[in-house]
Amino acid sequence: MKKIYLFCNAGMSTSLVAARMQAAADAHKLPLDIQAFPIASMDTTVAETNPDMILLGPQVKFKLAETKDKYADQGIPVSVIDAKDYGNVDAERILKRALLDFKESRGK
Repeated sequence: MKKIYLFCNAGMSTSLVAARMQAAADAHKLPLDIQAFPIASMDTTVAETNPDMILLGPQVKFKLAETKDKYADQGIPVSVIDAKDYGNVDAERILKRALLDFKESRGK
């Protein structure tokens, strides 16, 4: 099972996005564990759980370069959720984009 973890300021609005993404993954029978966390817990969460992918909420996109640099050596791809998709809680589009980004990162 692949773990896709979302991080944002407090984890509240992103929890809704993660729950809907998980429901979409389940509906498509995809073996994914999708959860949301506050960005302040990122280092601890990643160290303890070793996610396969990190998605940043649009409100913390300024952390993209830093996060990529921090986890590149661990092979964890990092992406930012599209602000429009996030605002619309379009779980299907967010999930599809995340899976494409994950696949592309493995092809490099």
